[in-house]
Amino acid sequence: MKLLINKKANHDYQIQKTFQAGISLSGAEVKSLRNKSGSLAGSYVKVVGGEVFLLNAQITPYKFADNTDYDPKRTRKLLLKKKEIVEMIGYTEKKGWSLVPLSFEIVRNKIKLNVGLGRGKKEFEKRAILKSKAIKKDIDRHIKDRLYIK
Repeated sequence: MKLLINKKANHDYQIQKTFQAGISLSGAEVKSLRNKSGSLAGSYVKVVGGEVFLLNAQITPYKFADNTDYDPKRTRKLLLKKKEIVEMIGYTEKKGWSLVPLSFEIVRNKIKLNVGLGRGKKEFEKRAILKSKAIKKDIDRHIKDRLYIK
């Protein structure tokens, strides 16, 4: 079950491969995520010293927890296999590749983060995709109107 989705990720990046990572959270953060309160907008994933971290993702404070000294945008460690980390490092060292957080989801009662490995889209590619979607939507609307006219 998807909890939070980064809607801009598929618009800004062409995702080639996805990884599912565990994430180290406090108990209040888990409860807050289960209430679907947070945001992945503007967040990113970075590999530092052989470890993977989620930066700038906001998880709003759980209202029934003691939230003194709580930073909603703190850096959180991602839990991945060494083989996956090595693969991520190999791709991100190449020019144009990025690690993008896609969504939080519940898998077997644990919260996981889907991380996408992708290339950034150029502005003209984004416009072309939006234009083709608009044309397809317009064609579908015309077909539907034609079928229901009697």
